[in-house]
Amino acid sequence: MKLVTQEVRKKLPALYSQEKKGDEAIAHVKFFCPWNQWTWYATEFDGEDTFFGLVVGQETELGYFSLSELESVQGRGFARGLGIERDLYWTPKTIKEIKEQQQ
Repeated sequence: MKLVTQEVRKKLPALYSQEKKGDEAIAHVKFFCPWNQWTWYATEFDGEDTFFGLVVGQETELGYFSLSELESVQGRGFARGLGIERDLYWTPKTIKEIKEQQQ
């Protein structure tokens, strides 16, 4: 699966454009790992490789993550051949809404 299409690129605001919104920033794209609980919610993108958004893994935190890292992840064992996927049915939500759903 192509993680970032031209349509996705058009949806994502530029890096730093939502930084003053705090938890009201909108996550436009959701990426997830199909064999564990890791999820990345992208609020901004530099158009090349760097995203900013909410990362839900061992902890839930705001931070930067890269397209190249997401593309390089490969499952092992029973998940062999799987990679990170983009949620095709994702409806944009604020960071606040996502955090509330995590609790």
